[in-house]
Amino acid sequence: MDTNNQYKDSVLFTPAQIGPLTLRNRTIRSAAFEGMAENYSPSKRLFDYHTSVAAGGIGMTTLAYASVSRSGLSFKTQLWMRPDVVPELRRITDSIHSHGAAASIQLGHCGNMTHISTAGQIPIGASSGFNLYSPTIVRGMNRKEIISIAKDYGKAVIMAREAGFDAVEIHAGHGYLISQFLSPYTNHRHDEYGGTLDNRMRFMRMCMNEVMEAAGSDIAVTVKTNMYDGFKGGIEIPEAITIAQELEKLGAHALVLSAGFVSRAPMVVMRGAMPIQSMTHYMHPWWLKYGVKAVGKYMIKSEPFKECYFLEDALKFRAALTLPLIYVGGCVSRQGIEKVLNSDFQFVQMGRALINEPDFVNRMKNEGRERCGCDHVNYCIARMYSLDMVCHQHMPDGSLPPCIEREIEEIKKKG
Repeated sequence: MDTNNQYKDSVLFTPAQIGPLTLRNRTIRSAAFEGMAENYSPSKRLFDYHTSVAAGGIGMTTLAYASVSRSGLSFKTQLWMRPDVVPELRRITDSIHSHGAAASIQLGHCGNMTHISTAGQIPIGASSGFNLYSPTIVRGMNRKEIISIAKDYGKAVIMAREAGFDAVEIHAGHGYLISQFLSPYTNHRHDEYGGTLDNRMRFMRMCMNEVMEAAGSDIAVTVKTNMYDGFKGGIEIPEAITIAQELEKLGAHALVLSAGFVSRAPMVVMRGAMPIQSMTHYMHPWWLKYGVKAVGKYMIKSEPFKECYFLEDALKFRAALTLPLIYVGGCVSRQGIEKVLNSDFQFVQMGRALINEPDFVNRMKNEGRERCGCDHVNYCIARMYSLDMVCHQHMPDGSLPPCIEREIEEIKKKG
């Protein structure tokens, strides 16, 4: 088939704007957690990976998941926005820019999914309780802390500018701190931050006001928001549309439409099987390793993977909003990307496709590459919170333990 003729009306490789920023094409590397920081700071691996994605033709690559404050850290392999890291982040953005791509950084706070060993304090969240994900006791935030952390979002944007980033992505989904205030599942407050949806959006408004003021006229602001939490008692689509409309009013330049709660329904976000053997092999401490091995398959429910798995629901948001929308979720082929762009989405984010093939965008453009080589066994996801995110296809022969090799083959057989 003549690829050029098949996609003759495509906008994929045309420039487009997000607020004050123009991207060279419609592709964005999603803020999939790399696990490549060292002691909360940028590393050579992080530099090399994002440089390779930029050189591979992406419109913009996004560093994930930078905490706006010490209290928001869950992992030592996570970035923490502070003045000390600005020079090393600048090296990364300079390299990204040298290859013609734009640079973004995802800013957030893990909230009740932190731990005292990384956060330096008892984890905080919208409400007090116990988070099995960490696992840890959680303390509900007081008003002073709420104001302080909202300001931290603005400070993080200022540091992002100093580090040379063209855009920031505010993480308001997946059960992290802003999402914990938004969702009735995690927000049980009885003050002005809890109860009605309008109250539950109050902290989000505070954060966004700080972000937009700090961004000024030269930083693009995108927001990752949930279309639904993925379980009974969480946010459903009607409330999520109201939240998205509020973000539009608050000045967000574009929204990234996702879904799921990492602490309750993680595979709603990522889809497919969760390789428990792979996850537990790299996991520590020992008691968590054996606990997940024993009950993980019951706690982490698999969700079937299909290409562009969020598109049907995302179209409901497209009909209710006017700002640019960034689609994320299962884009692994040229055909799928074109389907999304032809559905009035301005940009497409990819994660696993670019872990498998950092140069997938250039290969689509220059070689007529129709599909990346990702086989959706989710090995990269299984190890992402213990080690750096790597595709199993990139591991040297014989380097994976037999139990992991067997698990990968079993998942492949099941399709």
